[in-house]
Amino acid sequence: MTTPGLEVDHVNVAFGDTSVLVNVSLRLERGEIVAVLGPSGSGKSTLLRAIAGLVEIGSGTVRVDGVDMRGVATHRRGVGFVFQNNQLFPHLDVAANVGYGLRIARVPSAQRNVRVTELLSLVGLPNHGARDVATLSGGEAARVALARSLATSPRVLLLDEPLSGLDHDLRYALADDLRRVIRAAGSTTLVVTHDPVEAERIADRVVRLVDLAAELSSDGQ
Repeated sequence: MTTPGLEVDHVNVAFGDTSVLVNVSLRLERGEIVAVLGPSGSGKSTLLRAIAGLVEIGSGTVRVDGVDMRGVATHRRGVGFVFQNNQLFPHLDVAANVGYGLRIARVPSAQRNVRVTELLSLVGLPNHGARDVATLSGGEAARVALARSLATSPRVLLLDEPLSGLDHDLRYALADDLRRVIRAAGSTTLVVTHDPVEAERIADRVVRLVDLAAELSSDGQ
């Protein structure tokens, strides 16, 4: 059996006395794109943050390429994250946003510039490096956020409602572009959304968050 790209095994997360994730398990094969559907407040974002190490897991295990992430710092997990509403750095131009992770990793500037140029071309924004992020449209900002998340060639890519706030026509057009870019990058990808059409257009497989625990309960685990 091949080692999965991402494995979430019986994960529980609680904030105080409130349980947010209960006995959640999910397996993604390497290079697979999976969408998790669920309404607002169902724990979708918490699932991504637990995988990234941004929230503490009460019990259970997260593995990336077969390696247990328990005790591994977020920046060492090989995980890229696109936050809801993109969260670009307003004081940096487009190129500096895309290259931020590479700069933190002390990648030489020449090599960094080549990678940034490559990624901006990949997401359909060539020659946008000098743009002020405040001048970007919603769709352009989403593309820049995706390019930034891919800059360090993450093993796992996590997308939290990456197209929220866009009108339907633009969202679905970008969903097709998003799938193309992710497929070209080859990262194992988990995207959470409340929109089933968006999920179907981006992902190879779509699951519902409630079923990730319900399936376990039904077989007695």
